[in-house]
Formats: sequence, structure tokens, C-alpha cells
Amino acid sequence: MPGSTSSTIRRREGTGGTAAVEAAGLRKSYKDRRVLDGLDLRVERGTVFALLGPNGAGKTTTVRVLATLTPPDGGSARVAGHDVVADRARARRAISLTGQYAAVDDLQTGTENLRMMARLSGLSRRAARRRAAELLERFDLVDAGGRRAGTYSGGMRRRLDLAAGLVGRPEVVFLDEPTTGLDPRSRQELWQVVRDLAAGGAAVFLTTQYLEEADQLADRIAVMDGGRVVAEGTADALKSRVAGHRLDLVATGAEAYGRLAAQAGALVSGTTLTGHGAAPAEPALRHSPDELALSLPTDGTAPQVRALLDALDPFGADIARFALHTATLDDVFLALTGTPATASAATTPTEETSRV
Repeated sequence: MPGSTSSTIRRREGTGGTAAVEAAGLRKSYKDRRVLDGLDLRVERGTVFALLGPNGAGKTTTVRVLATLTPPDGGSARVAGHDVVADRARARRAISLTGQYAAVDDLQTGTENLRMMARLSGLSRRAARRRAAELLERFDLVDAGGRRAGTYSGGMRRRLDLAAGLVGRPEVVFLDEPTTGLDPRSRQELWQVVRDLAAGGAAVFLTTQYLEEADQLADRIAVMDGGRVVAEGTADALKSRVAGHRLDLVATGAEAYGRLAAQAGALVSGTTLTGHGAAPAEPALRHSPDELALSLPTDGTAPQVRALLDALDPFGADIARFALHTATLDDVFLALTGTPATASAATTPTEETSRV
């Protein structure tokens, strides 16, 4: 449950050689704007896959294409073995899509919402009652099942929405920023649901604005920028591409900050500090002039940290304080896209669809 996740828990292998989601060379444009530019993806069954990227990277468009809501202009994609264009109906029957906002009927009870979705999925009345009861228990909503959904908390509504999307036992579950607006406890509860889905054999395709969420949940992470995947791997592997650690510095004043920033730029570009450790393959450098703060990548060893401090501030007058931190996915974002992670999804197209 909450707080128990570790890298050993979430580093699962796929449950078989067959991919749940495959995309090759996907292209999509809106007027003169190319949103997907030869996108390639592969998601194994029984795993959680997180797609990250700055605003306008194409994340939402990717989900819409894979969920059969938007046809691609080129390339191919298969979901649960079905082509999303040529075999759209079968692909839809194998997937569930839950958007950023819970799409439940507030005037119906939780039980009535689930029974309605079960009936719409083709189940008999008896089977619909049985499936609704199973899902209420699975999502810890039994006590609230007889209450109108409009009285539910945000976390309960999200769980009900996700339960409704699982009525048909989908093979692939698309979650587009599922914890937006939730409090920390509700987020943790939903994270456990996601882990359980993958443990049960489903492929979970997650887009999220919270880098911590991807770090906690995802077996593999793809960073998207400009309509393409620019990096993919485990969270630890992506972090190692930037640096093992990050050295955060605060200057003594504005002039000192200017000197530190100039020298830091030279260090990151590799023009100085020769012999004190190789610079990372994809260096990250953060600037925060208003806070007189900046950050540099480092391997975290004492010799390199000392060398960095000596090179940046040889007279000991410009650095007020410093701290060493383990590299984060935010550092990966900055290094690969040139943009800090932001709390927003891609904005093209603007349609919101909660469930297939």
C-alpha cells in the first residue's frame, strides 16, 4: 500500500513476448502543425508504461490515436494485437480510457453507475449485478455503493470512474493524468490500484504531470518532445543519463550569481575542469536568477564535488551555500527537452474523452 513502493517492486518484466501496444512511425498533423513526427512505442503486457513530455509534446494526441479516437496520418499502431485503424472495433473492445476528470453520473449511486456500464458493455442483468459487486469490493467502495456519486470525495470518484472502465476486463488501460486534483492520500490509493492492474496482467499506459508518479509506478518511461520519443528506459536508467547527482548552489549576491553562472556554463560545456571527471553525456544546468540559485550535474564523488566548488568559486566569496542531491526525473526533463516539467498536458487537440 502507500509508501511501500520501491524499485524492486516495480521493475517487472512483461508477462510474455507479445506487446500490448505497438506503434511505428506514427504521424499526425493539425493544419500546418506536426504533433506526431514518426513516433515509435512498445508496451509489454503486465507492465506500467509512463509517457512524459512538456506542453505540446504530443502526449494526449498519442493516447487518442492509440485509443482509436483520432486516426493517424501515417505509420501504424496495434493495441492488444488489433490495428487501431483497420480493426478499430476489436481494438476498442480490448481497451479502457480514463481521462483527467471523472466521468460518472452524479445522480446515480456508485452501484447504479457500475451496473449501467456493465449493461452497456453487453452483460445480462444478473452478470451486471455480479460485476458491479466485484468492482465495488475491489475498489473499496462497498460501503459507499448505495450513495449518490455526487456525494463522493475526489478520490472516491476517481476510483469509481476507473472501476467503470474495467467492467469489460480490458487488456490495455489508458490513464491520461488520472490523479490530477487529488489529495496525497487519494493519489496513493490510486497508485495501488494501478500496481494491482499491472500485477493482474493488464498493460497500463500512463500520462502524468507528476514526475514522482512516473518514478513510483512505471516499469518503463518514455520522454517525448516534438512529437518523438527522445529517450526511453527505466527511471534509474534515465536519471543516469543526466548524472548520478546534482549540485545545487546559492550565490552570495547578484554579481556573484553572474560569475557563477558564466563559469558553470563553461564547466557543463566541458571547456574546463579537465581531469576532474567526465561530464555526463546529457548535462543539465538549471538557472534561477530570482533565487540566486543554479545547479550542476555531478557524479557525487567527493573529488569531483570539491573540484567543481574550487573551479566555480576559487576565492570562496561567491557561494553562500550548496547541497548535493540525487538526480531526479525533473533533471531528465530539463536535459532532454530544455524545459522543466510543468503541471499541464498537451493541448492539441482540445477534446476531452474519458472512456472508450
